[in-house]
Amino acid sequence: MKNPSKIIRSQGFTWPDLERKEYKSTGTGFRDITRHVLLGEREDESGLNMQTRYFEIGEGGYSSLERHRHPHTVVIVKGRGSMILGDRVEELENMDTVYIAPETVHQFHADKGGPMGFLCVVDRYRDRPETPGSKEELAAWIPDPDVRKKARM
Repeated sequence: MKNPSKIIRSQGFTWPDLERKEYKSTGTGFRDITRHVLLGEREDESGLNMQTRYFEIGEGGYSSLERHRHPHTVVIVKGRGSMILGDRVEELENMDTVYIAPETVHQFHADKGGPMGFLCVVDRYRDRPETPGSKEELAAWIPDPDVRKKARM
């Protein structure tokens, strides 16, 4: 059996041998965000139970407001920003590490004067995220009106 170990070379915050993908193929609750799946998606990486991905949000952009049953970890590796994490807004800086527990509402924002990039590790096989379908559902997800003001749908 051939050893599938490898190094995926970067050039800054790009990986020339990997496809840069749109964040999601459908939906409107996000802005100016792309992703690279670094590890855990290809057939020769089937031994991995997780995916390691890099997301980059352009200045003023944001990820979708969502929650799901799977946990994941995020490490900020470029820039600064903020996020909704459950019932609060948190500021984020380079090398901050975030644990997002199951069913926790979250959304990332590149709102501190430049792009923000982060590594995200999730289960390879996971549930699909839920997003709020109405302002009433958003209010149930995020009862605090000050935190809710930050949310983008």
